[in-house]
Amino acid sequence: MNVWQGMLINLQFFTIIPVRREIPMGQKQLTRSVQTFPLLGLLQGLLSSGLLYALLQWTPFSTLSITFFVWLFMIVLTGGLHLDGWMDASDAFFSYRDLEKRLEIMKDPRTGAFGVLSVIILLSAKFLFLYEIAQGASGLTYLFVALVPFFSKSVMGVFLVWIQPAKEEGLAAFFQNGIKRSSLWIYPVYWFLMIGFVAMFSLKAMGLTVLLSVVTLVAALLMKRKIVSWFNGITGDVLGASVEGMEVLLWMSMWLLHYFVMG
Repeated sequence: MNVWQGMLINLQFFTIIPVRREIPMGQKQLTRSVQTFPLLGLLQGLLSSGLLYALLQWTPFSTLSITFFVWLFMIVLTGGLHLDGWMDASDAFFSYRDLEKRLEIMKDPRTGAFGVLSVIILLSAKFLFLYEIAQGASGLTYLFVALVPFFSKSVMGVFLVWIQPAKEEGLAAFFQNGIKRSSLWIYPVYWFLMIGFVAMFSLKAMGLTVLLSVVTLVAALLMKRKIVSWFNGITGDVLGASVEGMEVLLWMSMWLLHYFVMG
């Protein structure tokens, strides 16, 4: 039951999917919430992948139109939550101010020029990668589209638990208060099960999945260092920015794989 409650909390916090019930927010529920972050990502990925498949296979729309629909769906599904964090973190970072001022800028509800420019670049890059991936879509494409949010939400959980909060209030501090590091024991299990499932399709699929896993792990280590260096810890905005940054990196990796491996 707690696992299901954790998933419902995730749907309430991180998607626009309506959950019409009141859920307790105790330590057990918050722990289950973080433990099911990868499953939330997998659900989001499956919805996006299913939409891409349905539009490519069963509609007469152009690849450009289909790309726009899937791109828009991915934004709407999360309510732009992580994009808001990306913009706020970009405004703070590109201010080149001291730590205290950066944290203050992220709390400001107004969006500055750097936030606007950064989100335009981010969304444009995602659109480009998705468009060219959709042009050469194969069976493996739909699999990896589903796995991108799985990887990024896994990183979100690791950052939330393993990086100290930059301030005592906010979404990151709220989640971190009742969660132990040992709670993430389930993440390696998810990853091994996922790689084992992919291996049933082909050794090539398994190899590419392992490659994307390595890209995720290396990028996460580098991002962790930068988060501590730039912001002295995690906040809700920094967490959202890390999800968006990881996803665009994985989309770029998929784009390159379609050119040099899967093409």
